[in-house]
Amino acid sequence: MVHVKRYLDKVSIQESKKSKDVVLPIDEARGLRDEIAKLLSDLYVDSKEKPEEVINLEIRGRGFK
Repeated sequence: MVHVKRYLDKVSIQESKKSKDVVLPIDEARGLRDEIAKLLSDLYVDSKEKPEEVINLEIRGRGFK
């Protein structure tokens, strides 16, 4: 997560300078890409391992008094 943190820090710095651009060296861009891909892969695997939760709801109407 080092590259993600560096990216977030870089964006924050550029925002404080009112800059419109963020420039990443190719090594940082590759690292960021790899970390994002890993996070998405982990998220996908986790979503497939958890069974979908089924909620049963029963509503019974009764007379009003």
